[in-house]
Amino acid sequence: MIGDPPLLVVTDRRQAARPLAEIIEAAFATGCRWASLREKDLPAAEQFALLRGLLRIARRWDARLTLHGDAAIAAEAGINGLHLGAGADAARARAMLGASALIGISIHSVAEADVLDPALVDYAIAGPAFESASKPGYGPALGVEGLRAIVAATRVPVVAIGGIDAARAGAVMAAGAAGIAVMGLVMRAPDPAGEVRALLAALA
Repeated sequence: MIGDPPLLVVTDRRQAARPLAEIIEAAFATGCRWASLREKDLPAAEQFALLRGLLRIARRWDARLTLHGDAAIAAEAGINGLHLGAGADAARARAMLGASALIGISIHSVAEADVLDPALVDYAIAGPAFESASKPGYGPALGVEGLRAIVAATRVPVVAIGGIDAARAGAVMAAGAAGIAVMGLVMRAPDPAGEVRALLAALA
């Protein structure tokens, strides 16, 4: 469900050292098989255009593309996966996208993890695992023990995000995470393929 390898690359054009299409192409070419467009501040038409371009790349590599954002945009673009912000209406998203769609949601605490319904969401992204350059000061870092507690509290797979690099990937997975997600590490990298390669080696 999470995919193999269990690595998600999330976009952020404001941090990106290269055009998003180049970064995602490099990630897929290196072996990553899951990316998500997270440009929620853009108008729907611009998100749609980016999705369509990235979807062509994903299909070339037999990779998964999801959207961090609105179910209506995902449906219009033909994207069979959606990631929701904390507290969003997962039932609405599931009703719009159907049973086969991959739907995830962001969580930051054991309390949020505990109430997730596996009939509505397929996975959760928990963070920040560690202090993150992408979102400095964004909530207290969970740390390895916090991640372990969240994994124990929920019935859906947990993907960890926030401050994760190749050196930390092993500890995150040992805490029970089903996968890891990265944003700034790959977006800012002069060599995104090199960062993805190091992450995949750590996960292997």
